[in-house]
Amino acid sequence: MEGGKDMLPDLTGYRHAIPWFHDTVQAAPEECGDRSVEESKEEPMSMTRRALAGSIATAALIASCTFASAQTVELKVSHYLPPNHTFQKELVRWGEELSEKSGGRLKLNIFPASQLGPVNRQFDLARSGVADIAVGLHGATPGRYPTTELVSLPYVHPKAGDNSAVTSKRLTELAPKFLAAEHAGLKILWMAVTNPLMFHTSKQKIATAADFKGLRIRYAGEQFAQIIPALGAVPLPVPPAETQDGLAKGIIDGATFPYEATQSFDLGTVVKYSLEPGVSTATFAVVMNPAKYASLPDDLKKLIDTTTGPARAEAFGKVFDEGEKHGRQYMIDKKVEITKLSDAELANIKKTLAPIVEKASSTLEKEGKPGKKFLDAYQK
Repeated sequence: MEGGKDMLPDLTGYRHAIPWFHDTVQAAPEECGDRSVEESKEEPMSMTRRALAGSIATAALIASCTFASAQTVELKVSHYLPPNHTFQKELVRWGEELSEKSGGRLKLNIFPASQLGPVNRQFDLARSGVADIAVGLHGATPGRYPTTELVSLPYVHPKAGDNSAVTSKRLTELAPKFLAAEHAGLKILWMAVTNPLMFHTSKQKIATAADFKGLRIRYAGEQFAQIIPALGAVPLPVPPAETQDGLAKGIIDGATFPYEATQSFDLGTVVKYSLEPGVSTATFAVVMNPAKYASLPDDLKKLIDTTTGPARAEAFGKVFDEGEKHGRQYMIDKKVEITKLSDAELANIKKTLAPIVEKASSTLEKEGKPGKKFLDAYQK
């Protein structure tokens, strides 16, 4: 580029979009009159030429802004779950919705199965910007999200029910007030709560509380770390993707999962017994890097906002609930024996686990956190 001329943008295409541009350019020669080129070079820039320069600069700015807003934004999404999991399917569906509503300007590039990092690193991937959006399991980092983990206490759920549509929506509604502080460095898009997790065992059938004694049970989350030993079993922190292998090799005797997850991780091939009802739920959060969100054009920010939140959580929960039904049928098809605790045994187990609920909320209150208020609000 050798002269100022080449530095000026070609604005020919904006003549119709900017009506005054064409008129100003055409009028410029007339304003110059019959003066020679040499004479005009020596005189100060005329008002018309100043106006023309300003017009060109304004048009260039408009062109630049128009180009920037029309660029495609691709958000990198990370999660640890397998490609056949409900989360993967729903993220793909959400991505299609974003693309359609933005005219192709906003897209999701999804990395499942821990491609960007393990289960316990998902939240930090979003914090650091390695991922723009991530799906994190709170139970993978016990104690780091203590208020959220109260949801996983035994037999805790809203009065409306313990299905995912109800619990996910309620938790998302409460997140801005009670959970934002412990998710610092993240923008919560929505929360997700599983259906209650059952005990699934490979050898020992569980029919009474006494049957738990000595069993090595895979778990995730601070609450299950207390529930399992309270029942006389031994908690072992095994990553979800390694559970099938652990059961097959006898490293663990059982695991806690909702039915939907047993199908995703194909546990029906190694599990012989499942125990109902479920005891405790697991919580997830779909989170976004705040800086990435702030960098989006206003209309794309609005699109993110309107396709997330409590409504999205409820819709996602309904899909989770449907997946739970399919997962239970999957276990039946795999010849897994499903047993149910008697009313007497269920009452006995609830009594055994009751102190865990009281201890968890009171501990947070002593630390200055609204444990009881949050738990009361969640269970309304």
